[in-house]
Amino acid sequence: MATSMLGPKQAEELHKAIIAYLATHNLPESAATLRTEANLTEETFDAATAKKYETLLEKKWNIVGRLQRRVMDLESRNKTLQTEMDNLTPSALSQRSKDPSSWLPRHPPRHVMESHRNVINCVAFHPVFSSVATGSDDYTIKIWDWEEGEIERTIKGHTRAVLDVDFGGPRGGILLASCSSDLKIKLWDPSDDYKNIRTLPGHDHSVSAVRFIPSSGNLLVSASRDRTIKIWDITTGYCVRTLEGHAAWVRDIAPSFDGKFLFSTGDDQTGRLWDISTQTAETKMTMIGHEHFNECCAIAPPSSYQHLAPLAGLKKPPPPTSSAEFMATGSRDKTIKLWDARGQCIKTLVGHDNWVRAVVFHPGGKYLISVSDDKSLRAWDLSQEGKCVKVLSDSHEHFISCVRWAPSKATTETNGDANGSPSKTAPAAEGQIRCVLATVGVDWKLRIFAN
Repeated sequence: MATSMLGPKQAEELHKAIIAYLATHNLPESAATLRTEANLTEETFDAATAKKYETLLEKKWNIVGRLQRRVMDLESRNKTLQTEMDNLTPSALSQRSKDPSSWLPRHPPRHVMESHRNVINCVAFHPVFSSVATGSDDYTIKIWDWEEGEIERTIKGHTRAVLDVDFGGPRGGILLASCSSDLKIKLWDPSDDYKNIRTLPGHDHSVSAVRFIPSSGNLLVSASRDRTIKIWDITTGYCVRTLEGHAAWVRDIAPSFDGKFLFSTGDDQTGRLWDISTQTAETKMTMIGHEHFNECCAIAPPSSYQHLAPLAGLKKPPPPTSSAEFMATGSRDKTIKLWDARGQCIKTLVGHDNWVRAVVFHPGGKYLISVSDDKSLRAWDLSQEGKCVKVLSDSHEHFISCVRWAPSKATTETNGDANGSPSKTAPAAEGQIRCVLATVGVDWKLRIFAN
């Protein structure tokens, strides 16, 4: 006979819970049999007492299930941390805590903020102040203070889902741009209580991405489901150029740090590099290789050239003054592809278990950060041929829509890219990197990871 793991009192409590469960689930004979064999008479276990035990077994069962999932989650995180530790030497561990170029986000986030009433699609940092903007399916834009973890204001104006936001514009005249499924692009003035100063109509379908073009001072680029890319003069509100070439929805677009190139991607599964420094603004290169719709793209900063050049078979990296030398695309095929300016795929990063929603290069140049519908954030070490060196599992409770890095302090002085890329004067020095990252998702939450 097996030895019981329960004491007499615990065993009696279990028997009572089982009897009450059987009685409430129309199994009276089984309940009566167990009552007799467990020697539980009416005096010790009457109807009133049994009532207290009716749902106890089910509650305990649910608790056990949750605990099992929690244990599995902790085991997964422990395995991730062990892998991370195995990849680091003692000197590297010491350096990581001090060197911003080696900093990576870690659990828990500094702030988890809620106010939107639907899916959050996008996030962008103000290049100077501690403000961050988010856009949502609830038709609103919200401005938050990422240092304090507080909401500052709600902006209303769009009549459909807000799909993207970006800060930028001439130095001393920073604006917020937003785009929406209502086919409109709107410009808001942060210095005037985020007043809507201009609306840009012109696209024939949802506008999925909007970015200020660095170094131009007054140009904005947008990508749309109408298959076109448009360049706008924000001072006049006129569309000054329309780029056609994609065969389907253009999901995302990224300008180079010097404003000479654009990189776009979308449902035609291609990446396209556009040279907009000439009058013709033609496609310079088309990247083909993904097996499903592409969701996102990014252009590598010069600080990453030294790590990406060996993957491209180059003996020495391109000069830091050269732009659009390397790019990345993320796809619904669950992969990320790294490309060179010749249109060659130099590396495919495999690890996500669902659609890759957004990618951003670490300002220090060593890492690529990605987020996915698998609810994880991953860091890929470009100096180790794109090896995945960090996974933040369950960073959100649902799909993660977007990730952005706070602009380096140097960009605020040189009018760089609001996505954190350096300006054309020089890559951001290590001491100027802000160790702040934001993610948003289908769980309606904004998370801030900071050193």
